Amino acid sequence: MFLKHNHGIRLGKEVFKIFILPNIKKDEQVSLYVSRNYICKKHLMPIQYVYNTDFKLQNEQELSSWLNKVIKSEKRVLGDLTYAFFNDEGLKKINVKHLNRDYYTDVISFDDSSNEVINGNIAISVDRVKENAKDYNCDFRNEMLRVMVHGLLHFMGFNDKTKKQKFSMKKAENEKINMFHVEH
Repeated sequence: MFLKHNHGIRLGKEVFKIFILPNIKKDEQVSLYVSRNYICKKHLMPIQYVYNTDFKLQNEQELSSWLNKVIKSEKRVLGDLTYAFFNDEGLKKINVKHLNRDYYTDVISFDDSSNEVINGNIAISVDRVKENAKDYNCDFRNEMLRVMVHGLLHFMGFNDKTKKQKFSMKKAENEKINMFHVEH
């Protein structure tokens, strides 16, 4: 048998059937495209990482696993998510071009999520993360985790405009960072 129906899930108003495909690893992500009587599968990269600077993450798989668990902990589903890393000047250009803000920032989130499916691009300034780590007296790795999850939390309804929102965001950041440290 090519595939076996398991059960359905509801995303917004739509119900999707879940199928068990033979020879697919437990944590492997695939999309099924059903058109009339044809079923195709497309392997998905869990999360894409793009480097526009000399910096490169050393643990992409660990980070992807953690970020996916963060998404699931908020009752959401991973769609297409890209993290892009820049220097200060590169991210400032994006800030000016897309948000009309002429200043340095550590992270910019471009949310394209739909219902419960998380989609979007998160741009990070590695220079700002290094500077933040010094300013907040923490190590670079923890600050990178904070900035990565901060951008992602924006896709899940968290904001940081008011004091109350900033408090909720900081609490969520700490909770999600603790998930990484328990795991790794």
